[in-house]
Amino acid sequence: MKRTVLSHVLLLGLVGGVLIAILRWSEYQFLVIEHSFEIYGAIVAILFSAFGIWLGLKLTKPREKIILREVLVPPAAPATLDPFTANQPQLDALGITPRELEILSLIAEGLSNREIAGRLFVSENTVKTHCSRAFDKLGARRRTQAVQLGKQLGLLP
Repeated sequence: MKRTVLSHVLLLGLVGGVLIAILRWSEYQFLVIEHSFEIYGAIVAILFSAFGIWLGLKLTKPREKIILREVLVPPAAPATLDPFTANQPQLDALGITPRELEILSLIAEGLSNREIAGRLFVSENTVKTHCSRAFDKLGARRRTQAVQLGKQLGLLP
């Protein structure tokens, strides 16, 4: 952009210089001496007008818009011969409800509380409550520990 502005300024200066040279060449000394302020003012006004029009067109030109679209690709299901079934006696012994197990499995997928709430159509506080109860029943302090214990006990795939 600097190069184009510089070339435009040089071009406008050259045009102004040519106009002055034409006035001197045709020996309009009287006109130049009598009305020099008006002529130079007109030249400066023309230069500024041309530069202003050029700059206005440059600044109001529509800018390119880059549109990014995210496409969700469902993960490929692993090819297993027998589907996973949770260890039901262990679930009964711990007293984990189906909703708590569902939230534990979503935690194992790596979803945040907000994402789990959006997927299950419940509030984030409801998800936190279920997480807290499941963690207490498993004896876990952190999400990763709860997932690890769930897998060891056969509750999660």
